[in-house]
Amino acid sequence: MNFLIDNYDSFSYNLSQLIGTLTNGNIKVLKNDNSKIDRLSELNPEHIILSPGPGRPENAGKLMDVLDQFIGKVPILGVCLGHQAIAEAYGGKVIHAKNLMHGKPSDVTLIHRTKLFANCPNVFPAARYHSLAVAHGPLSPDLEIDAVTDDQEIMAISDEQRAVYGVQFHPESIMTDEEVAKQIITNFIAIDAHSIQA
Repeated sequence: MNFLIDNYDSFSYNLSQLIGTLTNGNIKVLKNDNSKIDRLSELNPEHIILSPGPGRPENAGKLMDVLDQFIGKVPILGVCLGHQAIAEAYGGKVIHAKNLMHGKPSDVTLIHRTKLFANCPNVFPAARYHSLAVAHGPLSPDLEIDAVTDDQEIMAISDEQRAVYGVQFHPESIMTDEEVAKQIITNFIAIDAHSIQA
């Protein structure tokens, strides 16, 4: 089963719908403060997706605990707040974004191609809803910056050896190229725990 950790965001439903459509309904949603998260390993998650949400990663229920428990064990995809949480889990900093972006599209440019972006164009439009962003430094040497905007705001990061991926943009938004969004989710679901080199 694939699990979406819902950080109390209105986009979580859209994200679960997108994943469900591409996995024949293989998605279960848990709020970030659900007691089942403490026993998530017993449920044998195949993939974990961390949803967008308000605020900062450290204030999002058990979000950071999920990362502590599953990095290097299960493929993880963080979206927006989930992306920022991944950066923090690797010792990175989350700072105020250069521009407040709430419901605005930007061109995202790939600068490091990973399995997550296989068969995606080098540049594509994607929706942004955020006032915080991952800082360029200091970032763990295990993390790669995979995509940026024209003004060099970080849009994607990864630790491919451990199958950990983060995207600042919203694949589930209507403003993100639909084919790219489907490709990203399809690519992520195709990554399994056997590929992890922890």
